[in-house]
Amino acid sequence: MESSSLPPLPLEPEALRQEIMQLKLEKGQLLEQQLQQTQAKVNQLYQEDIQQLEERKKTLQISVEQLERRQERIQTEMRSTFAGASQELAIRVQGFKEYLVTSLQDVALAAEQLELIPQTATPAPTKVSAEPKYTPKQAPDGSQAARSPTASTQPQFATQSFQEETRSIRRLLEQYRTTPNYYGPSWQLRRTFEPVHADRVAKWFFNLGGRGAVRSLGTRLQNILVASAVISILNELYGDRLHALILANAPERLGDWRRGLQDCLGVERADFGPDQGIGLFESPESLAQKADRLIKDDAIPLILLDDSEETVSLSVLQFPLWLAFVPEPQLRRERQQNDWFE
Repeated sequence: MESSSLPPLPLEPEALRQEIMQLKLEKGQLLEQQLQQTQAKVNQLYQEDIQQLEERKKTLQISVEQLERRQERIQTEMRSTFAGASQELAIRVQGFKEYLVTSLQDVALAAEQLELIPQTATPAPTKVSAEPKYTPKQAPDGSQAARSPTASTQPQFATQSFQEETRSIRRLLEQYRTTPNYYGPSWQLRRTFEPVHADRVAKWFFNLGGRGAVRSLGTRLQNILVASAVISILNELYGDRLHALILANAPERLGDWRRGLQDCLGVERADFGPDQGIGLFESPESLAQKADRLIKDDAIPLILLDDSEETVSLSVLQFPLWLAFVPEPQLRRERQQNDWFE
């Protein structure tokens, strides 16, 4: 009688099966949800990485484009400045040239009046000798020529009596420009030589007579290339008698000159020194003393002035060969402002 009052029990196997199925379903849904969340996080991280890479790519592209535009601007400026395509720049350069030449002539005249040059010989005032004052190291046909024991240490490349040397210089300039020898012997130019460099060298030899200033090419390395061509040509003409003396007002600039000349001429560190082929100086007084000693020893000093030199010392103007690089007026003002702020 008591057993009939109890509620009936559900079928246990059926309930268990339903519960198992429900658990499996919940488990599958949970796993799927977790998988979706994980996939979403992975996709988010992937997208963030992709975005960062895209930003870096855009930044690099912008930098490359800026460098390309800068290269194009520099090339355009070089073409317009050095080839004379820009009328405005040509007028500015011509005016600056006339001002500089006039100033240097006045300074040279004042130096002569002060008798800074030792009067070793008095040339004829109106006549030019029909024979050259020196014999070049190598004749135009390639044969070696002996030097006269009375060879002059003051070459004058612009005079009419140096036609043979003029042809040799023009031949070497054409050789440097058209057939560069990157593995040639020491003291010969080993780098690519563009027409703009050849114009600077030809102007210094033939228009300025080996004594004067030319406009800087904008960078010290470009100026060193021009100076290296001058040294290479004079070495062909004078050989071991030539000594290059570089004047710059800072050790780091002199370091640039040493490395640049080593690269352009194939010279070694042993070629640099007070008694070697190339001397480095920070003061014009010490350079002038060295040049005086070289002339007394029948050697030929070539004085090279870095474009950082603001003025040309009178002690330098007395020597037969000197080349100064003059920066643009605007660049000079910027340098002066930078030096003031430093």
